[in-house]
Amino acid sequence: MKNLLIKNGTCVLPDRTAAVDVFVRDGKVEQIGGDLNIPGVEVFDASGLHVLPGIIDSQVHFREPGNEHKEDLDTGTKSALLGGVTAIFEMPNTAPPTTTKEALEDKLGRAEGRAWCHYAFFAGAAAENVGQLAELEKIPGCCGVKIFMGSSTGNLLVSEDEVIRQVLENGSCRVAVHSEDEERLIERKSFAKENDPSTHPVWRDEEAMMRSTRRIVKLARETGRSVHVLHITTADEIEFLAQNKDVITVECTPQHLTLCAEEAYPELGTYAQMNPPIRNKAHREGLWKGIREGVVDVIGSDHAPHTHEEKAKGYPNTPSGMPGVQTLVPIMLNHVNNGKLTLEHFVDLACHNPARLYKVEGKGGIKLGNDGDFTIVDMNREEVITNDWIASKCGWTPFDGVSVKGWPVSVVLNGSIVMKNNDLLQGPAGKKVLFS
Repeated sequence: MKNLLIKNGTCVLPDRTAAVDVFVRDGKVEQIGGDLNIPGVEVFDASGLHVLPGIIDSQVHFREPGNEHKEDLDTGTKSALLGGVTAIFEMPNTAPPTTTKEALEDKLGRAEGRAWCHYAFFAGAAAENVGQLAELEKIPGCCGVKIFMGSSTGNLLVSEDEVIRQVLENGSCRVAVHSEDEERLIERKSFAKENDPSTHPVWRDEEAMMRSTRRIVKLARETGRSVHVLHITTADEIEFLAQNKDVITVECTPQHLTLCAEEAYPELGTYAQMNPPIRNKAHREGLWKGIREGVVDVIGSDHAPHTHEEKAKGYPNTPSGMPGVQTLVPIMLNHVNNGKLTLEHFVDLACHNPARLYKVEGKGGIKLGNDGDFTIVDMNREEVITNDWIASKCGWTPFDGVSVKGWPVSVVLNGSIVMKNNDLLQGPAGKKVLFS
């Protein structure tokens, strides 16, 4: 916990963007105003830079425990920090899955003293633990409950409506959902052609998404439980969810907003394989329509790394997923510079809204009393994303060689400058995120 004065920057505040200074005392924002002068404190000169609230990536898979050969809490959070992300919410499909009090507390213990950014963990829903979910979500550092309606990495799966209903009836926090219809995935598995990853979106087709999303909306409405549908990929779902925003909130990923099937599968092969799949340009434009019209509430990376060796096994024996936590900010800032959305809208999607939806304490906005967490960006800085820059154990990104304009140049956690110009300035300083 330090005292820090950030001067001369342009700050994206909850209600406006303004050239104001921000003073953090003992890790908390104490003053916001023009031309602050606080004697005897460290000063960060943000001239020419934009000061954002700390970016929250509310969907990552850091693979620990069980698959530390491709990621762990040290490398995953280091990758986050280098990419300008100050807090992550980690998913429960580890080995063992995070379905018990012991497993959740084990993850929290593993992160303490090793995490480079702030952290929280989801509890995984399963038929065996529906009765314990209401207590699991109350454990400090638990961000909520996750349902996998379709099979993906790991063995967590809740595909029957009756069990999903029981999950929704046990607890009160917002439930995050991977929405793919398992029955249709099984029916269509033969559409996944050997050594042809371009058939991935044919197998896991639009109807598999729509069936599942219709089901979860119906169950959310019947139970009165707030549900957050993750990584939406189809224009059809955007149109449907726009009519159901009273019970549903929506996430998109930078990958689905940037990549498209026509280019990604020929160029990247299995490195473009993720669940739900990268789809064609028409669906990508449907997602951007959802951004423009306010249907999409949150941007999350769905960071899900696999090794080169695993991705080389030959489709469909290759695992689905790609890294994304380190590239979320630069990819989205590039979209801002290209006029796809405003910087203020990006801050809503990556700061204000995740904090509001998950009821995060003290984070998500630059306001008095909040934690002194900031992502400081240079909107004019041009860089080329490369595999060499990626700190994740997997060592690759689908955006290798992509030129972007807009770059995270510094990160502040609790008033301490912890990253500056791609250098980590101190050891792991992450703390568990708390929720009201």
